[in-house]
Amino acid sequence: MKEMKEKIESKNEADLLKDLRNSDEYLKEKAPGIIAERKRLGLEGLVGGLQAVIINTEPERQRATAEELLRYTGLEFNGAFQDDEYRTCVLKTPGYHEFRSADFLIRSRIKGGNPFYQLNAAPKSGHLPNTRLETFVFETKDIEEYVSIQKSQGFQFLTDDIVRMDNYSFIQTVPSRFTGNSLGFIQWAGEKGRYETSGSRTLDWDMKKPKLDHLKNVSWLDHAATRVKAQDRNQGIIEFMKLTNYNFDFAIYVKPQNSITSVARLSPKDFAMVFTSGISPYISDEISGPTEKFIHNYGSRVHHIAFQTEEIEDTYDSLVRDEMKFLIELVGSPEEGLKQTFTEPSGNTLLVNEYIHRYGDFDGFFSKSNVTLLTAATGKQ
Repeated sequence: MKEMKEKIESKNEADLLKDLRNSDEYLKEKAPGIIAERKRLGLEGLVGGLQAVIINTEPERQRATAEELLRYTGLEFNGAFQDDEYRTCVLKTPGYHEFRSADFLIRSRIKGGNPFYQLNAAPKSGHLPNTRLETFVFETKDIEEYVSIQKSQGFQFLTDDIVRMDNYSFIQTVPSRFTGNSLGFIQWAGEKGRYETSGSRTLDWDMKKPKLDHLKNVSWLDHAATRVKAQDRNQGIIEFMKLTNYNFDFAIYVKPQNSITSVARLSPKDFAMVFTSGISPYISDEISGPTEKFIHNYGSRVHHIAFQTEEIEDTYDSLVRDEMKFLIELVGSPEEGLKQTFTEPSGNTLLVNEYIHRYGDFDGFFSKSNVTLLTAATGKQ
């Protein structure tokens, strides 16, 4: 182990920079071909923005998960129902600002197997075998065409056929072997955002949102960040690009912590998908840095969900007074263009909440200084 550590530490700066440059060059080289192939296949424009995220929980923790999100975010209770397979609680962001914010479907399984079960069996997640943010659901304008094309390209789905409900049609991919995430695709036939169907039974869950003024400052889902192994970073991003209309935008390298944060965008105003990986694969907790350490302990999975936050200084202070625990205090400044912070992971979902505010005419997405500090903070997990 000591010899391996010395070998890594002795790698000269020129070699490191070459490795990092080549990693991005590979994605940038592949991206035009992926976009051209999407156009050739008829996929370009077929998939739109994020409609919902599905968080599955242990059945006994489902209500606590919803209550936690109501207490610490701007989400509001929109109803709960049960069908043959799931018990679902729907949370929504009130108002839509510049664009529609994703809905949150908090679920627990009633019957059937869990296709994510093995992915949840890591050392620090195995005690919650049914818990993870499982699925990102995107809108499509022609689900039949979408599924036909993607099946011809070798992509697999959890069901043989499209699931057809009275208000929508839906299908989702099998969990990715690179990211552990599933991507869902929904075509609405009626009222957008209505997930309850004629076959559902409404549940008598009267969940009240705490009357806390600072929660009005917390709004839409800005981005979510998935931790992926160093060796899976490129393929995870490419797979996501092939399944959606998102494109690789940029990456920030934090070499001292063996970490790369990569961003894929649909447009500057849409939800962004973030992939954080190691620069080199996992060796040990001590050597490999916080990102690869997290993956070793929790598996490849969504690490945090980030909410756009106004009055972020006052909001942070209010959340602290309301007993929210944080991995790090606010980092950044108006001069740097943004401020951010990470909470401690939820005991119910294992997810970290990020609160983020971008100031004025800041036209970036992240800053390297903030990413460096936030990445280091995750080493406490």
